[in-house]
Amino acid sequence: MKNLSETISTEQLIEDFYVVVADAEALLKATADQGGEKIAKLRAKAEASLSTVKERMADAQTAVVSKTRAAGLATEVYVHENPWNAIGVGAGIGLLLGWIMGRR
Repeated sequence: MKNLSETISTEQLIEDFYVVVADAEALLKATADQGGEKIAKLRAKAEASLSTVKERMADAQTAVVSKTRAAGLATEVYVHENPWNAIGVGAGIGLLLGWIMGRR
């Protein structure tokens, strides 16, 4: 199971890919009036690649959301089954953070 920082990194990567795809689409639209057979072939290849990337990124985003929800549900179930353990962990983390912040 991925930790939180890996999930955040994956989410940021997905967002970054969407930005790149949007920029590439804008570039394709900007060069739409350019002539030439070579440019038309390159544009068609780029559009096909962008379509494939969009599909894969949508799948990756769905997987990340699904895993995040599963982790949230597992946490909720654990806390409901072991409330005193959860309280103890929360208190321990709070004490540790307070101690670290107090030393600064």
